[in-house]
Amino acid sequence: MSVNLAKGQSVSLQKSSGESLTVVRMGLGWRAAVRKGLFGSRSRSRQVDLDASALLYAERTPSDVVFFQHLASNDGSVQHTGDNLTGGAGGGDDEVILVDLMRVPVHITQIVFTVSSYTGQSFTEVQDAHCRLVDESTGQELARYELAAGGRHTGQIMAKVYREPEGGWAMQAIGAPARARTFQDMLPAIEPYL
Repeated sequence: MSVNLAKGQSVSLQKSSGESLTVVRMGLGWRAAVRKGLFGSRSRSRQVDLDASALLYAERTPSDVVFFQHLASNDGSVQHTGDNLTGGAGGGDDEVILVDLMRVPVHITQIVFTVSSYTGQSFTEVQDAHCRLVDESTGQELARYELAAGGRHTGQIMAKVYREPEGGWAMQAIGAPARARTFQDMLPAIEPYL
């Protein structure tokens, strides 16, 4: 059963049986918003290139990053499946990042997922954007965060997965807007959420 997360809400990633998840898929999906034409008629939407990134942190220190130009973390535990330049998978995932939680090095305490508009279009031109976490072994959606439509920002700190004190993992929906075309632009905005 999936949990719809509100901004700031967290959920444990322990299975109901008590065992830990091994591989999770962070999926990002979006569609370009339909633009209103003259006299309220619909006109064509401009394509929007959103990019998903995963930033690996050792406590508060950036350690590695996975994005469309670096598709795997240096240790191989986090993998990006490739860049999507247009979105629009009809409710599905347009970009996917796989995280093998069992292989994440012990010094990595959190992985922050961001989305940025590489083409510089604001989120007023995006609709039906979501970030979701799926148990890769079963295909079961565990948690979903719906990105609120609109906003003049060009980036979003979507969510993070982090180690719990007991040793398991949890996910927190962040949903913080940022002015960013790349993950590098977002680094200062991420700091308060670490």
